[in-house]
Amino acid sequence: MAAGGVLWLAAALGPGLAAPRYSPDWASLDARPLPAWFDQAKVGVFVHWGVFSVPAWGSEWFWWHWQGEHRADYERFMQQRFPPAASYADFAPHFTAYDFQPHEWARLFQRAGASNIRYGLYHSLLEWFNPLYLSDKESGFKTQNFVLKKTMPELYDLVLKYKPDLIWSDGDWEAPDSYWNSTSFLAWLYNNSPVKDTVVVNDRWCNNCSCHHGGFYNCADKYKPGTLLAHKWEMCSSIDKISWGYRSNMHIDELMDVASIIEELVQTVSFGGNYLLNVGPTKEGVIVPIFQERLLALGRWLDTNGEAIYESKPWRVQMENSTDTVWYTSKGAVVYAIFLTWPQNSVLQLSVPTPSPATQVTMLGFAGTLQWQQPPGEGLLVTLPDAPPSPVRSQPGWAVRLEGVK
Repeated sequence: MAAGGVLWLAAALGPGLAAPRYSPDWASLDARPLPAWFDQAKVGVFVHWGVFSVPAWGSEWFWWHWQGEHRADYERFMQQRFPPAASYADFAPHFTAYDFQPHEWARLFQRAGASNIRYGLYHSLLEWFNPLYLSDKESGFKTQNFVLKKTMPELYDLVLKYKPDLIWSDGDWEAPDSYWNSTSFLAWLYNNSPVKDTVVVNDRWCNNCSCHHGGFYNCADKYKPGTLLAHKWEMCSSIDKISWGYRSNMHIDELMDVASIIEELVQTVSFGGNYLLNVGPTKEGVIVPIFQERLLALGRWLDTNGEAIYESKPWRVQMENSTDTVWYTSKGAVVYAIFLTWPQNSVLQLSVPTPSPATQVTMLGFAGTLQWQQPPGEGLLVTLPDAPPSPVRSQPGWAVRLEGVK
């Protein structure tokens, strides 16, 4: 399975929560409040980096596509580039990380939009070809040799040694929680671990857990509910639309452009979610320039518009009725309207907010107040700058701050 990490980017971090005792059942575990820092953070960076970065071809599921599914394209790749008897384990010595610069990574992620960084770890419950796992699977998961000898000792060790703020679990889909011992682990994590008050987990802990149990909900990769959810959720996405790990055969048209990244972020946050954007480093530990460029562009946008994202809450309405290019967030009594296309004649029509005599409108990244008027019917018309500074006009999305509206 893919190995990697998660870095959550927070503009401000709240205090940890003092937790009560939790019992190893979903009714108790699901009642645990999510530590506040996660909802405040909104934006994170996902990193898929492992032995699959050595062949660096196809996707991070290289091993499974090659030796699990015996796909012809993967077998042909191996025949052309590696000795006939090569195994997946033979890739390991070439996973050198020679150019890995963790402080440079941290600086890059900060420039991608963070003033503080929370550290998380990805962990796969299953291993496709582990003999202990295959034996347990053969028994219909009535035995737990793999769980007791490998998965659970590894998870406890990860927490005790690295003390992550977030555990992004995966590889859960073939077996029930009674096989994985998920609830027992989470009860220990919440009650007795060194990160019990601050740790956050996702929902991939058993074959029927996703979107039902755990901490925040992933539900599925690149999940888009299209509506406001009552439960905290996350959308994980990848700059490379084909793979989560680095691959040498990617093409420019298979990568997300900046406008698409901003659109996903804005829609996700408006619907109450967090946005987790993935990059795959090379086997040497390099985040290639095109991935850096996308992250830095996201950071520049957040430098201007982060006020509408970080620590925000969904508003009573998440988007304009007539368009999917205007989205709303809020912070206390302040409402933010984030628009993804510059309107015709530089007049932004907002039909949802109800203005008052005290209404004041400003644009993030632009000095001064904006003129507005109330049209017949509902809403308000905001007159945007005719010729804003080029860095403001050229960015993929803008935000106006509305005070004194309902």
